[in-house]
Amino acid sequence: MNDSPDRPLAPPYICRDCGSEVGFRSRRRTLIERFILRLFLLMPVRCGECFRRDYRLIFTPVRDRLPDSPRVNPGKVTPASNRNVA
Repeated sequence: MNDSPDRPLAPPYICRDCGSEVGFRSRRRTLIERFILRLFLLMPVRCGECFRRDYRLIFTPVRDRLPDSPRVNPGKVTPASNRNVA
């Protein structure tokens, strides 16, 4: 059992595929993940090394999701010069 005094009932995150100890919260995708998993105290978690997605207890200490990368919206393209070249 875990000997940590701050979270005595929370098992540490260890990926079942690669053995990594780095896990991130994953976005809930379906209605089942949004509502039914909460009844069983589960949350989706993604491994930081192999990106395997799994369900863990909500008490398992994992990192928050990484922020989404900013998307570049192409604006109106301006010509490089004011000359008309044929």
